[in-house]
Amino acid sequence: MSRFFVDPSAVDGKYIYMTDKSDLHHMKKVLRMTAGDEMDISDGSQWEYHVRLESLYDDEATLVILDKQKFAREPELRVTLYQGVPKAGKMEGIIQKCVELGVYSIVPVFMERTVVVDKGNFGKKLDRWQKISDEAVKQCKRGIIPEVGESLKFKEMLDELSNYDLVLFPYENEEGRTIKDCLRRVVASGSIPKTVCIIIGPEGGFADKEAAMLDEAGAERVSLGKTILRTETAGPAALAMTMYELEL
Repeated sequence: MSRFFVDPSAVDGKYIYMTDKSDLHHMKKVLRMTAGDEMDISDGSQWEYHVRLESLYDDEATLVILDKQKFAREPELRVTLYQGVPKAGKMEGIIQKCVELGVYSIVPVFMERTVVVDKGNFGKKLDRWQKISDEAVKQCKRGIIPEVGESLKFKEMLDELSNYDLVLFPYENEEGRTIKDCLRRVVASGSIPKTVCIIIGPEGGFADKEAAMLDEAGAERVSLGKTILRTETAGPAALAMTMYELEL
């Protein structure tokens, strides 16, 4: 069943009024929806609705609310992925898979070994990446659309780490402590974190001084296993492991 997102202000009593032109076009021209068709709507905040289409015009659709409930498929754990900006189209796959796995937000980070250079048009990439997040959410029927945030420099990212209950730092040079060891210790302590961030380096990995700064910032240095994962694999893998231990 189709799912769309609206602002909470679009909900008015027993009705929802949709005005987003791209959504209306998709409903009318692609899905060929007509009065009487049913769909799911999320307000991106806390409620999802099962609705029936009452009318559909070029500038507005009127939907009758049949059922209302709090998010059923949205993880309680909020995980932010700080991803070292990768080359080519790798970021698109990272975003798609992490959204499906339950990430709360994704922040591109320029690190010392990042190959990509911001030539002033990086904003266009952010717009495209956000659209990928939008589409991935509709496919997996989540309650919110994870935000792809504005890009940060490494030191700017460090300033944000104090906002999280747990900071995970998967590092290829870590051999003694696995992410499983770290997460199960956290669970055993009885203090389950509500907010977690995972920091992934670019293709060349973290520079030594970056690893040292993360240690100083209190990040948990962990291994993801015996093999070295590509940057486009490490983020989804670490996220899946974290969700398994702390959410499922």
